[in-house]
Amino acid sequence: MTLAIFLTLAVIAVITALLVVLSRNPVHSVLYLILTFFTIAGLYILLNAQFLAVVHIIVYSGAIMVLFLFVMMLLNLNKDTEPQKSNLWKIGGAVAAGMLLVTLVGAMRGGIELQAAAQPNSQVGLVENLGKVLFTDFVVPFEIAGILFLAAMVGAVLVGKRDLKL
Repeated sequence: MTLAIFLTLAVIAVITALLVVLSRNPVHSVLYLILTFFTIAGLYILLNAQFLAVVHIIVYSGAIMVLFLFVMMLLNLNKDTEPQKSNLWKIGGAVAAGMLLVTLVGAMRGGIELQAAAQPNSQVGLVENLGKVLFTDFVVPFEIAGILFLAAMVGAVLVGKRDLKL
């Protein structure tokens, strides 16, 4: 059952990733990328990394993709305003892609042996365990990061604030 879910999510992820690259409409590409992120989050859940899946959905699909959509709609990209690429750029891109393909084939020919884990630990990706470690072993760095985020928010508010005449 898990293998069937994995294969389904993997196929959907690959197809939507290809549609991101092959789609001519940038808004459709962003929507396909959001679908790709959701399928990757499903794969994280299959790996028992629930926290990573939730953070992945919140950060990537919820924040970054909304910003991408906002910028694309704000820019209003048209064919008339889009600069045309010369053939030199296309040849350079093809050469770079070919070099990447040669590198990947060379890496795969070396042979990678995968070793199965003796006994998988079902408690690895749970939020409860992450919280225990975060608030016991790493409480000082966690608090320092919180203070830094607070200082960054105050700085952003002060930079963005208009000068009020009193």
